[in-house]
Amino acid sequence: MPCLSSDRMIADDQSCATDGRVRWAPARSLWIGGMTLLAIVLAPLYVTPGAVVVFLVSSALTLCLGHSIGLHRLLIHRSLSAPLWFERLLVYLGTLVGMAGPLGMVRLHDMRDWAQRQRACHDLHAHRASFWKDAWWQMHCRLDLRAPPRFRPERYLRTDPFLAWLERYWMAQQIPWAILLLWFGGPAWLVWGVPVRVAVSVTGHWLVGHITHRRGPQGWSVDDTAVQGHDLPIAALVTFGEAWHGNHHAWPGSARLGVEPGQADPGWWVLTMLARIGLVHDLQQPGDLVPRAGLRRVA
Repeated sequence: MPCLSSDRMIADDQSCATDGRVRWAPARSLWIGGMTLLAIVLAPLYVTPGAVVVFLVSSALTLCLGHSIGLHRLLIHRSLSAPLWFERLLVYLGTLVGMAGPLGMVRLHDMRDWAQRQRACHDLHAHRASFWKDAWWQMHCRLDLRAPPRFRPERYLRTDPFLAWLERYWMAQQIPWAILLLWFGGPAWLVWGVPVRVAVSVTGHWLVGHITHRRGPQGWSVDDTAVQGHDLPIAALVTFGEAWHGNHHAWPGSARLGVEPGQADPGWWVLTMLARIGLVHDLQQPGDLVPRAGLRRVA
């Protein structure tokens, strides 16, 4: 059976989601490895109440407004709309998380999403490897498929100069904030506001993905796909709703991830507040969307 295409991943008869080789990605590995090493060594030496507050506030802003809303729900899935200046602000905050540039995030997300929608895919895209091996693969390596689909981003992604600038200098975006944190709070604020935040955010993102693609409660399943999404209720608040990953697999175009009664989705709460003051609009929910092929309820 030929591979299916997605919105940005264009497959042909030769495209294959299973045949590929995992290779070390030096720049990515040195980046997250360096941040993690600095966090482990320096965080205990420079822990202060103010530094912990800086870590918590900066993590909440970058992960919720930036990664979850700006990059994931808006730039990648277009499940809401916002004025261009505000969209760029949200995407900038998402880039500060330290995972990749905005275009790199779109490509990584869409490649994984395309692979998981096939009937079979490589173990890296399915998170099937053991705990430590998957951590190494996901944060320090890349998968080179023998015959990947062609990545065709929309024109607004290809031509926006601000996105191109962020993509080219995404690691350097930490530098101005590192200087400000050092100026106002000394080494403690710098350590907890940059390397600790980046290391915890990137590692936490991998850990939630590792769990929610392997096991956990499900409200939905999608037939004839290589990977199912699962929910991780215990992490719903700290991930700002991203832990409802089974819901996201079912309704990827929904800006609301906690779609069932009682499912906490802080990202959605923020979006509804932003909508009241006119900063976002056209918030999509499952009732506004066409169900995915093969989607069915799990009892």
